Order: sequence, then structure tokens, then C-alpha cells
Amino acid sequence: MLATQVVIIGAGAAGLMCALTAAGRGRQVLLLDHANKAGKKILMSGGGRCNFTNMYCEPENFLSENPHFCKSALARYSQWDFIALVAKHGVPYHEKKLGQLFCDNKASDILGLLLSECEEAGVDLRLDTSVAEIAQLGGGYQLQTSAGPVRCQSLVIATGGLSIPTLGASGFGYQVARQFGHSVLPTRAGLVPFTITEPQLKTLCSELSGTSVEDCLVSCNGQSFRENILFTHRGLSGPAILQISSYWQPGDTVHIDLLPHIDLPEWLASQQHERPNSELKTLLAELLTKKMAGLLVDSWFVSKPMKQYSPNELKAIAEKLADWQLVPAGTEGYRTAEVTLGGIDSREVSSKTLESLKAPGLYFIGEVLDVSGHLGGFNFQWAWASAYAAAQYV
Repeated sequence: MLATQVVIIGAGAAGLMCALTAAGRGRQVLLLDHANKAGKKILMSGGGRCNFTNMYCEPENFLSENPHFCKSALARYSQWDFIALVAKHGVPYHEKKLGQLFCDNKASDILGLLLSECEEAGVDLRLDTSVAEIAQLGGGYQLQTSAGPVRCQSLVIATGGLSIPTLGASGFGYQVARQFGHSVLPTRAGLVPFTITEPQLKTLCSELSGTSVEDCLVSCNGQSFRENILFTHRGLSGPAILQISSYWQPGDTVHIDLLPHIDLPEWLASQQHERPNSELKTLLAELLTKKMAGLLVDSWFVSKPMKQYSPNELKAIAEKLADWQLVPAGTEGYRTAEVTLGGIDSREVSSKTLESLKAPGLYFIGEVLDVSGHLGGFNFQWAWASAYAAAQYV
């Protein structure tokens, strides 16, 4: 029987951070993961460059049924704390935009620094090790693992959500929570592309597959994001779409302003006055791509020389381009989702210690909880902050 002070299940961002922090304050830590490699999601994040935090991280960048829950941990371990750790290891990084910080080289730089800190602190990391059973025993927990039984005083669940099952995601953390009397709020895919099945719209998206529109304003349910959108064979993706997907529910209408930086009624009127013989699709090709302008005009309007449009027609064109309304058929689901919305109800977990309010010595950190960040490094920052907070008490 192996006995240790702290067992952490899940060697992803939150698990590694919790392990190195707890071991750094002298705790004996065993870190387990069923995968053959630690931090797989870190390695593929940010297009392989890991968007490891955001300079403008605030509680408002997170979704939860209990919106105040994330504030305590985020205040105690901020983006600047993690940036200092990155700097300590000499990892070069840059701001891409909107405060998003990426590695200059590759995501393995972040994983490397976490593993190196774990090694230095004396963390016992065991991969290819699955947990079959957990029981509360005396003042701690006993685990039946594929490497034999393990006893511990504190047990930390850092197993993440359901997104990207090919990287080993599972509902294990939710099972543990339910076993010890916790409520698990309904989960769904977040930060995920939309699928479109309406024939005309699907054809449009398919023909424009790979086309990106640089600056769009996408809105749904009182939320708006201004970023790129990307047409795909299945529907719509890109940062603005991924962001709004977390606020969208099936059947909801998504509103897209394709040209938010332009006063369209004024622009169309001036074009009609200055270039009366130019066709609408020719003029729109200067704002969008030639192919996109042609397809949109053919789908939505009648293309003719500007001088032939009535004021009402120009008004309708401006309105359509500024408020393209569509109802997605659904999303691509957990297969491509960057995050899982919902999860363990944080009202049953201490916001200070991340300890279960139902089972002493049991802690939940990272994505397994009902806290999900916006796109742009916020989910990593929640992993670092929640892990650091719990590590002070395990």
C-alpha cells in the first residue's frame, strides 16, 4: 500500500500547477494520469503555441452559474504571476492581440516548465495509471489504481471536462463528484464551431470554406464579440463564432454584422453618387473578398449598377450586411470544443480553498468545475489560479 499526503488525478494544466505548488510548500505529492503523456491539451492549444494567459483577465471573462466563485482564486494568482513563472524559465512569448499571450516557439515550452518545476519540487508523476475506485477512509481517501492501492490525506480532482475526447477527456471527475454527493450542472460544448444544414446557407458556407472575414460583430442573447469569422464546409468558425457559441442555445438566432467598422447607409449612398455605373458586387469586393462579395450579392440581392437602386433597396442592403441573421443547426460538439460549459456546481465547493463542502479533503480544480473562460488564454488562467489556490490547503 502506497501512502502519501496528496494525490492529484489529472496531469493537465491544473493538475501540474497544483502538484508543483503543493510540493513546493513541502507536501508529498503523487500525480496520476491515465494517459501516456502529461499535458496533451497544453501541447495542442493555441495552434501548437499555447495561449497560456491573457493580460486583461477579469472575472467578467468567465461563465458560471455562480459568477462570484472565480474571483477569489483569480485575485490570489493573477496572469502576472504566471507571466513571471514563464519569464523565470526564459520562455519567449508575445502578445498576438487583445492581451492574448502565446509562446514564440511552441507549446511544449509551457509543458516543459511545468514538468521541470514538478521534478524540482519532488512530485511523483505516474502516467498510464488509471483509478478504478475511490473510498473515504478515516481522515483521507483510499484509491484502487492500476498500479495498486494508494492512501492519501488530500485528494484533488483535476481531470478536466469532456472536450476533445481524442486527448483522453472523460467524465471521470463528474463521477467522483456525484459519488461524494455533489451536483453536476448540465454540460455542453463551448468555444466550438457552428454547423449549418439549411440548404442555401450550407452551400454558401461550403463555397466560401476557408474564407475569413477580419472584423465582424457577432451577437446572441445580449452578448457580442468583435473578431474574425471563418467559413467552413460544415458552417461557421473563427474567434467571434467560438466566443458566441458559449452563449448560444439550440434554436437561438445569431446576428452577424459583417462590416461593423463602416457606416453602410452612408457608404452605399456615397458610392451611388460617386460611382453610379459600378455594380454592387464590384464595390463590395473592395470590402470583402471578390468571391464572397459575388456569392453574397447573388444569394441576397440583385446585382446591378448602383444608380439603379432605390433608397429603400439600399437601406435593405445595408440592413442585411449589418444584421445577417441565422439559426445554426447545432455545434461540432465536444470533438472540437475548446472547453466544457457546466460541470460540478461551485456552490458546493469553497471558493477560498477549492475544497468540497460535502467531503473534507476532496478538492476540485480547473475545467471540471462550472467555470468556463472566454477564448484567449482565460481557461488556462483559471487552471493556474484554481490549482494554486487549492495547493495552499491540500
